[in-house]
Amino acid sequence: MLDWTDRHYRYFMRKITRHTLLYTEMVTTGAILFGKGDYLGFNQEEHPVALQLGGSDPTDMAECARRAEQRGYDEVNINVGCPSDRVQNGRFGACLMAEPDTVAACVTAMQKAIDIPVTVKCRIGIDDMDEYTHLDDFIRRVADAGCETFIIHARKAWLQGLSPKENREIPPLMYDRVHLLKQHFPHLHLSINGGIKTLVDAQLHLQYLDGVMIGREAYANPYMFAESDRLLFADQHDILSREDIVRAMVPYVNEQVSKGARVWHIARHMLGLFQGQPGGRIWRRFLSENGSQAVDGQLLLQALACRQESLEKSRNTEVG
Repeated sequence: MLDWTDRHYRYFMRKITRHTLLYTEMVTTGAILFGKGDYLGFNQEEHPVALQLGGSDPTDMAECARRAEQRGYDEVNINVGCPSDRVQNGRFGACLMAEPDTVAACVTAMQKAIDIPVTVKCRIGIDDMDEYTHLDDFIRRVADAGCETFIIHARKAWLQGLSPKENREIPPLMYDRVHLLKQHFPHLHLSINGGIKTLVDAQLHLQYLDGVMIGREAYANPYMFAESDRLLFADQHDILSREDIVRAMVPYVNEQVSKGARVWHIARHMLGLFQGQPGGRIWRRFLSENGSQAVDGQLLLQALACRQESLEKSRNTEVG
């Protein structure tokens, strides 16, 4: 979710769900240790939030985990699932499924450095290492190093020949393989990822597994999580309407603009708020056409008014 689940998106999602665990976009050890930006920055309102870390050197991974814990993250997750060429060249991501001992060494070093959980996100296999026995061996060896939580994308990854987008769509989903893994490792906390688009689907998987991760759909249709606190966390708090969420985001936009952010860098994450709703296209179009020139949070209120005006015109036309 590089360039997608940044701190602005995560703040926005906290207006929709209080309890869902949020993950950062993948951040590399090189960026944290040698980059000029603040790659560990986040808003305190984002908790619970996990840092998704890319790397393969145990010493570097441990140092980055230590810094993440100092900054207040609730979890550090090792990315062993991303199949992009850039990630492979840096020797992290899905290619590390061929190196379970390396992943295990990273887990050991990180757990010695921090007290918060160290987790691993992986695929069910890569290239020709795609039999259940390969996945079983990977999980077993990394778990023996001390990892107790795994998030498993239920597709294999082709490291050569498929783009990252194609790797999210072409390899078939094999949910049954992840379910079987839970039977063989009942003591581990296993979550499933890949192709899950509704909370109903999530609840079905939770009959067999301990958790569900939702990626692309959480971005395209974020309001799907509005019921998640009630359905999955037994929290009966009042749910904000989409319109209330827009209004609640205005002060945040203005605050971030005062710190140097651009309005569009925040508004772009809100394009899907009215996904599947009347006027959703008007909302998206107004933000897209005006976002780059906007100077403050009034953009959101103007987009909301434009959508409402369109709905009223439609109703008047129908009545007439």
